[in-house]
Amino acid sequence: MGGCASKDKKTEQNPTTTVPEAEKDESAQQSDMVDAAVLDKLEAGFKKLEASDSKSLLKKYLTREVFDKLKTLKTPTFGSTLLDVIQSGLENHDSGVGIYAPDAEAYTTFADLFDPIIEDYHGGFKKTDKHPPKDWGDVDTLGNLDPNGEYIISTRVRCGRSMQGYPFNPCLTEAQYKEMEEKVSSTLSGLEGELKGQFYPLTGMTKETQQKLIDDHFLFKEGDRFLQAANACRFWPTGRGIYHNDAKTFLVWCNEEDHLRIISMQMGGDLGQVYRRLVTAVNDIEKRIPFSHDDRLGFLTFCPTNLGTTVRASVHIKVPKLAADRAKLEEVAAKYNLQVRGTRGEHTEAEGGIYDVSNKRRMGLTEYQAVKEMNDGIAELIKIEASL
Repeated sequence: MGGCASKDKKTEQNPTTTVPEAEKDESAQQSDMVDAAVLDKLEAGFKKLEASDSKSLLKKYLTREVFDKLKTLKTPTFGSTLLDVIQSGLENHDSGVGIYAPDAEAYTTFADLFDPIIEDYHGGFKKTDKHPPKDWGDVDTLGNLDPNGEYIISTRVRCGRSMQGYPFNPCLTEAQYKEMEEKVSSTLSGLEGELKGQFYPLTGMTKETQQKLIDDHFLFKEGDRFLQAANACRFWPTGRGIYHNDAKTFLVWCNEEDHLRIISMQMGGDLGQVYRRLVTAVNDIEKRIPFSHDDRLGFLTFCPTNLGTTVRASVHIKVPKLAADRAKLEEVAAKYNLQVRGTRGEHTEAEGGIYDVSNKRRMGLTEYQAVKEMNDGIAELIKIEASL
């Protein structure tokens, strides 16, 4: 595939490793040039995309001019190419976005493509804008959105994090996957109180454990075709694992789409409780594992839809009357920057009038503001449903 996928032969890119000078010179010469095969693939893929009726943000912003400017570039440390960035969108014309960042530097090297897509997706976050510093706000101001349990089935708040000094999925070597899993599992096993639990590596997992995690809807499967095409599933299941607390209200995914997905959830509508648990956990983990962060873009992850706060607060909500009037539902959602998905997430239908509703904006506002926006939007949806 693109640049970083073939990096395994080179020195492991660990933060601790030093590359011999001679090898540096040689790799610098190599790394200046994008492989002819990669350029051919890019050219063919670009022409197909151009001729397609794709509605992706990739197609919208990858003009011939931008394409020509970026096609010969590589990221400085891991040698990721434009192909690494756009191959998923080139293969899947039905993508909504169509690009991923193979490493943190891609956001800078390929800024001419990432910036307009980020601005479009994140509601006007311009390349001159700067994401505010992390702020979880006053966690006690959020409460239960549905105290009588009439509408909200479950509530979940999650965030993505990347470990500093490592590239993202497409560039990770097998050794790095293992090393990261080791760091994550030893860190999480130090959690206490209600976060105390167990880490389950995917490698060598017993059928019983697997079934138990499937029954709890905790087990993630190998990536979908969008992730496969982005080269995000190499060495599967090496280095992947799942942690959950004893009460099954706190969950961490290791090396699924992101290095870490930190998730707090429970049945019912008590957003305050779910949010407080997440904040405690993230602050605790951060003391032991440094996260990849950018002054302008906030927390960095593999997908440009998931930058800034990376916070996605969501509920599974039953609004049968509003569901019958999808336009009204979408109107309220738009007003509060909410995203409405089917019951099982993206690209699915609503089952029994149950929707997955979450905040859409994750950039240009604080963690607290992102969750508060979802809070207010859901309160409004419930108010309207009750009045119909």
